Amino acid sequence: MTRAEFLRLMGGALAGAVLPAGPFAGSLAAAQPRPGGAASRGYDFWFTRLRYNSGDWNVDQRMPANLITSLIDYTTLRVDPEEHVVDLGDPKMLSAPFCYLAGHKAVEFSAPERRNLERYIRNGGFLFVDDCNHDIDGLFAKSFEAQIASIFGPDALKKLPNTHPLYTSFFKFTGPPATTFELNGWGDDLVHDYLKGITINGRLGLLYSNKDYGCEWDYDWRNKRFLAEDNTRFGVNIVIYALTN
Repeated sequence: MTRAEFLRLMGGALAGAVLPAGPFAGSLAAAQPRPGGAASRGYDFWFTRLRYNSGDWNVDQRMPANLITSLIDYTTLRVDPEEHVVDLGDPKMLSAPFCYLAGHKAVEFSAPERRNLERYIRNGGFLFVDDCNHDIDGLFAKSFEAQIASIFGPDALKKLPNTHPLYTSFFKFTGPPATTFELNGWGDDLVHDYLKGITINGRLGLLYSNKDYGCEWDYDWRNKRFLAEDNTRFGVNIVIYALTN
């Protein structure tokens, strides 16, 4: 099942073309309004953060505002300006075109959380998971990867090649951009030169990062003007890939 079919199944028929306004623009199918939720208010994209029972889900609280601002600046998507928080165990999360999950501590998903996570990824959803410890041996990384292995199998989570379409879905990257947390030696003192993911039927359904993009993009949105280069541009790539594949 494609992501488009998934969205139709959840109540949104795809129609029309929305053109990203950036230099590497392509066509983008927009969800038609449906009863209830952000789509019914005419939005093509809304940021959904997943709340889970274990660990600390409510991290990098200013990151969504920065990513939302970039989507408004660079694309012609109709973007909901508000972050939406939905329980991972709530079936409502199944209707979101894009979900975000992050944390520092160990995670242990409940039965409803495991069921929704598997259904969402297998049936066309896109989940971006970010390890706020930026440490491949940290509590979040070890526990989350163990949970994923128990749901999808030990070999499901694989390194993504730097030629993956994710890196050219809007802006052009030669691989995952480094974060300042890696470059300044914080955490594991290692620059991760890869991201991981779960691909089902040729479609990336789970994108997993140990690079702590969430904290890298967690600052007052008004300070973006002081950056030599907008570091949330890769986040735009992630969203555009999620909506077009």
